Amino acid sequence: MPFTLVAFHAHPDDESLLMGGTIARAAAEGHRVVLVTATDGGAGLASGSMGERAELGRRRLAELEEAAAALGAARVLHLGFRDGGFSDAGIDEPAQALLRILAEEGADLFTGYDPSGGYGHPDHVHVHRVARRAAEQAQGVPLLEATVDRARIVRAARLVSAVPGGPPVDMTRMRTAYLPRAELTHRVEVGNFVPAKIRALTAHLSQQTGGAGFRTVTMLRVLPRPVARLILGREWFREVGRPVVGHLLDDVFATCR
Repeated sequence: MPFTLVAFHAHPDDESLLMGGTIARAAAEGHRVVLVTATDGGAGLASGSMGERAELGRRRLAELEEAAAALGAARVLHLGFRDGGFSDAGIDEPAQALLRILAEEGADLFTGYDPSGGYGHPDHVHVHRVARRAAEQAQGVPLLEATVDRARIVRAARLVSAVPGGPPVDMTRMRTAYLPRAELTHRVEVGNFVPAKIRALTAHLSQQTGGAGFRTVTMLRVLPRPVARLILGREWFREVGRPVVGHLLDDVFATCR
């Protein structure tokens, strides 16, 4: 039986970074996936002529459409809130916009972020709040919070910090980022869909340059294939309201079945 998944994200490229494999897998299995971005990403880092906010926002929304096609998503929607100031919109207005989409699509499941927004970005934290508010009113529609197993992030950060000349890593921040294994409900195997995830990441061309810091999109898209499968072959979620048990589910639609 096919289901409809609404994936709610803060900016273009978040969908590919956090759950590109899950989106591609769901689409390949015959499910409908709708991508919703709260902002256009116009305040993001970029180089050259793409640095102007309005132009960058247009460019990033176009990149999102390309990434969605690479992943097999059926529809892309932009809520129109300001990048870098999503929280200024409050919670009720974006939650109502999200609820309208859930109703229009007949959504069986939707996604948000964990309470820290992964690594603490204010727009990501607000996605968590908005999704939780929508979940209070979207009766019978499960909410899964996209995240990462914190232990993996800490291990990866230690490796990166040990590389001579590598980017600086705030280990204190990493130890509170995302969610610990004990709070997760799902670990989704997406190794077969890593190529689609890489294609989606590559579509976000504006986010591969600009700024003086480390660019995650750039690093991930150039990984050797075996390493890419190792790093990107699993994605993690916490289903709100589902008891945490000893094993992690591999099916985001488990509650819907």
